[in-house]
Amino acid sequence: MTPTLGILGGGQLGLMLLQAAIDWNLRVHVLDPDADAPCRHLCTQFNTGSLTDYDTVYQFGQGVDVLTIEIERVNVDALEALEREGKRVYPQPAVIRVIQDKRLQKQFYRDNNLPTADFTLTDNRADAIRQISQNPALLPAFHKLGRDGYDGRGVQRIATAADADKAFDAPGVLEKAVDFEKELAVIVARNERGDVQTFPTVEMVFHPELNLVEYLFAPAEITTDIDRQAQAIARQTADAFGIVGLLAVELFLDKAGNVLINEVAPRPHNSGHHTIQANVTSQFEQHWRAILNYPLGNTDAYQPAAMLNLLGEDGHTGPARYEGLETLLTMPGVFPFFYGKAITKPFRKMGHVTVMDADMDTLRQKVSAVKTGIRVVT
Repeated sequence: MTPTLGILGGGQLGLMLLQAAIDWNLRVHVLDPDADAPCRHLCTQFNTGSLTDYDTVYQFGQGVDVLTIEIERVNVDALEALEREGKRVYPQPAVIRVIQDKRLQKQFYRDNNLPTADFTLTDNRADAIRQISQNPALLPAFHKLGRDGYDGRGVQRIATAADADKAFDAPGVLEKAVDFEKELAVIVARNERGDVQTFPTVEMVFHPELNLVEYLFAPAEITTDIDRQAQAIARQTADAFGIVGLLAVELFLDKAGNVLINEVAPRPHNSGHHTIQANVTSQFEQHWRAILNYPLGNTDAYQPAAMLNLLGEDGHTGPARYEGLETLLTMPGVFPFFYGKAITKPFRKMGHVTVMDADMDTLRQKVSAVKTGIRVVT
């Protein structure tokens, strides 16, 4: 009998997981705190409730056979209890617990000889100030909250010792800033048998102010040697965690040609949205394959691709309207994907656009046209 699957989180990642699940007629239950979450109409059963409340998560887990996540901010204690009782929880709660806390995550890289930027752990602002004064070679640096930071929130740049009082007054990581040439990402899948498959390395370009991915190109324009490094590090990281499911490994390519881990996400990721159209197997289908212990799919790309995030326009809050959509739909090899969020807000992720072309120069021209051709407004 086909198992009943559960997803903690009903946002856009859950929506895309559901669309992949429909192809295989999978029964999927979803839990999300927002009664109007994007997943609400597509899943077999939708539950409204907190993802961080022990009882809510535990009771939700009782009704499914295999439980997964689309966001890391979940109650791990409840997941561990479900796992002890025989529920299949993927990614495993122990993996989520480490990744939820950047302090544990960075220490994990060091303990497992995985390349990452130099760092020190800090207990509070006073501790960060003290460590900066004792180790000025760490500067410039970023102070990152240990927990609950995402999409650039919970990150503070400390350029000089005079900036030390900008550090967070909470447990965190003081991490030396990497003088990087490119930001890369590799999504790796691993099933229960330990089979591993990676997607081609992508190159990400971040929004200069919001610190989230603005657009990406796949494959990354890097040398064969750098690509081998990135792919090997992603595999090593997945094996070190022993993860079942997807692991998105974000990487820096520094000016000296070294590849370093920035951070990871144990779920489908923004750096893999283009795979829905551009690759033989999408990251979302691959996640289901991994957690159901099926053979992992072919990740080859059909042709070069780019992905642009559609963000709500600054100054616009209210019912969403996609200005320029008709023009976009006349462009060959351009595929818009909207997340079903009725209300737009400044810089809210409202969708993405995948762009494909066999020629990289033409692809870049299309990306420029898409960037100026569509806006999410009210």
